[in-house]
Amino acid sequence: MTPERKARFAEVLDRRQANLTVILEDIIDQHNISAVMRSCDSVGIGEIYIITSDRLKYCKIRPEHPLQSWKGKKISASANKWIQIHLFQSIQECMTAVRAKYDSIFSTHLSEDAKDLYDLDLTQSIALLFGNERDGLTQEALSHADGNFCIPQVGMIKSLNISVACAVTLYEAYRQRKAAGLYDTMSIDSAEKQATMDAWILRDFESKRKGR
Repeated sequence: MTPERKARFAEVLDRRQANLTVILEDIIDQHNISAVMRSCDSVGIGEIYIITSDRLKYCKIRPEHPLQSWKGKKISASANKWIQIHLFQSIQECMTAVRAKYDSIFSTHLSEDAKDLYDLDLTQSIALLFGNERDGLTQEALSHADGNFCIPQVGMIKSLNISVACAVTLYEAYRQRKAAGLYDTMSIDSAEKQATMDAWILRDFESKRKGR
C-alpha cells in the first residue's frame, strides 16, 4: 500500500456524507443498480439500501441474493468495493433500518403534491427512494415517504431512466451540500473512518495477492 493510495482513502472518507443515502425498490436491470452505485460513490454516499421483493421473480433475479446474479458484475464490482449494501426483502424492515439513521425519506413519484427537485432541501438528513423501472414505487413503499418530488422536464417523454434520475438528484444534493460547506468537514465518526480504512486496505492487499 503506497502512501498516496492510503492518503486517497482518507481523502474520500473525509468527504463521506453520513446523512445522505439512496433506497432502491425492486430495480429490474442490474446495470441500473450498478450505475446508481457509481453515482452514490461519486457524491460521497457510503451506503445504499436495496429492496428485492417477490415481484422480481419474473426477471430472473433471485430475491435472496440479487447481487450474485448481476449481469453487470464488472461494472458493479468497482463501486461495490467502496459502498456498503444493505439488502432487504421486506419494505417494513428496510424502512425501519433507514429511519434509525435518517430523518426523512423522499420518494420520486408523480403526484399532485410532488415538489420540484430544486425546491428540496437536500442538505438535511435524507434518504432518497427510487422505484422499479416498469411500475415505479409500490403503495407500501410510498406510505413510508415524508414527501414526493419530481425532476422538471419539458420534453414529450415525462420520465427518466432510473439511474439517470438518481444521478440528476444526487448531483443537486452535491451542489447544495458543497455550497453549504458539508464536504469541508468529516461527517462520519473517527471509529467508522478507521474501520473502513482498514477494510479497504485489506481488500487492496487481497486483490493484489490474487493478481486482480
